[in-house]
Amino acid sequence: MAKFADVIIDITHESVDRPFQYRIPEGLKDQIYTGCQVEVPFGRGNHLRSGYVVGLTDQPEYDPEKLKSIAGIKAQSVSAETQLIQMAWWMKERYGCTMNQALNTVLPVKQQVRQKEERWIRCLMDQETLAAQIRLAETKKYRARERLLKSFLETEVLPYGMAMTQLNLTRAALKPLEDQGLISVDSRLVYRDPVQDISESREKLSSGELVDLNDEQKAAVSGILAQYRQGIQKTFLLYGITGSGKTEVYLELIRQVAGEGKQVIVLIPEIALTYQTVLRFTRQFGGKVSFIHSRLSQGERYDQFERAKKGEIQIMIGPRSALFTPFSNLGLIIIDEEHEQAYKSEVTPRYHAREAAEYRAGQSGAFVVLGSATPSLETYTKALQGVYGYFKLSRRAKKNSILPRVQVVDMRQELKEGNRSVFSRPLRQLMEEKLEQGQQIMLFLNRRGYSRFLSCRSCGEAIKCPHCDVTLTLHQNGRLVCHYCGYQIRRPDCCPSCHSPYLAPFGAGTEKVEALVKEEFPQARVLRMDLDTTAKKGGHQTILAAFGGREADILIGTQMIVKGHDFPGVTLVGILAADLSLYAPDYRCGERTFQLLTQAAGRAGRDQLNGDVVIQTYSPDHYCIQTAAAQDYEAFYEKEMEYRRMLHYPPVCVMMTLLIGGTSEEAVDSAMKIAFEAVQTAPEIQTVGPVNAPIYKLNDIYRKILYMKSENYDILIKIRNQVESVLIHRGLNRQVGVQFDFL
Repeated sequence: MAKFADVIIDITHESVDRPFQYRIPEGLKDQIYTGCQVEVPFGRGNHLRSGYVVGLTDQPEYDPEKLKSIAGIKAQSVSAETQLIQMAWWMKERYGCTMNQALNTVLPVKQQVRQKEERWIRCLMDQETLAAQIRLAETKKYRARERLLKSFLETEVLPYGMAMTQLNLTRAALKPLEDQGLISVDSRLVYRDPVQDISESREKLSSGELVDLNDEQKAAVSGILAQYRQGIQKTFLLYGITGSGKTEVYLELIRQVAGEGKQVIVLIPEIALTYQTVLRFTRQFGGKVSFIHSRLSQGERYDQFERAKKGEIQIMIGPRSALFTPFSNLGLIIIDEEHEQAYKSEVTPRYHAREAAEYRAGQSGAFVVLGSATPSLETYTKALQGVYGYFKLSRRAKKNSILPRVQVVDMRQELKEGNRSVFSRPLRQLMEEKLEQGQQIMLFLNRRGYSRFLSCRSCGEAIKCPHCDVTLTLHQNGRLVCHYCGYQIRRPDCCPSCHSPYLAPFGAGTEKVEALVKEEFPQARVLRMDLDTTAKKGGHQTILAAFGGREADILIGTQMIVKGHDFPGVTLVGILAADLSLYAPDYRCGERTFQLLTQAAGRAGRDQLNGDVVIQTYSPDHYCIQTAAAQDYEAFYEKEMEYRRMLHYPPVCVMMTLLIGGTSEEAVDSAMKIAFEAVQTAPEIQTVGPVNAPIYKLNDIYRKILYMKSENYDILIKIRNQVESVLIHRGLNRQVGVQFDFL
């Protein structure tokens, strides 16, 4: 039995980002295990701190007499699973974060929250005894007791809360009856179940008839399961055109794996997808399904993890954080729409869910399925190289459903011919036809707000955020908002720079499009779905349920409306500004654009009615636009890989970024200069920069970035550790923030 424990102290600071060894007292030796949360004396004052046990040993690192003892096990804490603690350590090493940052990621609900309790009062008396007690209460004028006893004439069980409020009872009125054994107050813990809220509205949304698996789907299921049952632990890519029935393949795989008693995690990129996904899965698996995401309360999230630990649920659905569900018998991890950028964490540790899923599957003996109609170049390259298993679905699953007709409209030509509207003439004509036929329309614009920015027509200055190097977005309520830091002001009457009254909005957002649609198509019922309309809890499912229930004719939205949704009534998708993401300062902008356009186009004509798609663009000849219109992923892949090979970008190599930020420009410049000098000592890598970050000033933080490329991941890890060491040695890590990221 181990005598010593290695403990990570729960303080997010580099100086304590290592295990500290403690003695295990005799009374706790049977209770301490890897992953449990403990209280330990720490520092000169021996203040009690919480920490996590990351290792057990019989060999002390120092004089055992000088080692402090563990004070106790942390009361009312969620015990960490051993696998998740190991995963946190892997994250720390791979992504360059502190151990506590990693623990806060893999243990998202660390503190126990108050659980809901259901209580009731039960009558234990027969009718004769009850009548006698009522007479006694009347004689002694025990009015509260009399009200309670008379209620038992109608029912022998009363809900506690209702009894206390409606009968105006106190605990003192109950105690004598309890002591005599005449009544009992019983209770039980009740788990919060977010699935129930969705299930109550399930009739509003039809996901279409369930279809029998076609030959391609059967081949994918049998091929994946055959390797899994042979003990081949692998990641598989399921590449299928939009509407090809990837979800049906997931359901069959889950049915087989869950039938063996294994547990399943299903990752989805957007909260907006939760509604339809949960409905489809609960139809198949009932109460075995639950979900988590950031809009749930802390109590709801806690309850779902508790249910998972106790084996009450078998399938967990959600975005990245669902990956850390404490399942003890994990058999399958599915990552739907695996290409989505949302699977990459934007905060430290900057992990990718695909890599983390593969690591966790390796721990559990599980397998991973990546599904997409537009796979990331990294995933598709690994599939072609044989690193991943590869299965393809080349036709739509529903009978008589075909890919939609796609028109590419050159908005330059529209302007030349006098059309200054955001709607091209082909799109307007199709909208009129679909509305007359009672069919539904989706309009996609990846920009929220009423107008992109407000600019002065006299001096040309755009109104910018004082804390970020970006323009403020104009909303219909007359406020200018920064979508990065949240700063907002009322629309000014004159230009802050030259005081000219000639301020004009430029560019259109989803709010503006909504207003224009209502103006041009007054008979249409319109819904808008973006971050503003879905800010409240349940906002996503309310809008989707209404649109799926045919309560609206047109749904306008940002990218959250074009990912994975299946609305049989939608026969037209209008993509209003295909170029928005095409010229972003990111080497993946072409890939992102192709994926968005292809996914958006895939929402049309998914049932019996044929669909139409209109792509409005100022770059109609760009290969991303052309291949998306043709729904030809292979052609896009070949073109894009030519570009990546030529400029030596991933997946041809591995690229790491170093971002240094701080409130002092001088400190940022100095730290980056020292870091760059350290990087220059490694001739095996190629550097780009350092340069100002695409958004140089963000929330009053100045930021510089350095790109490093190598074909060897381990070399970049070595460089990262070297730069961190130099900055810590110089004390610069206390003046600036340092963040590494692998692209």
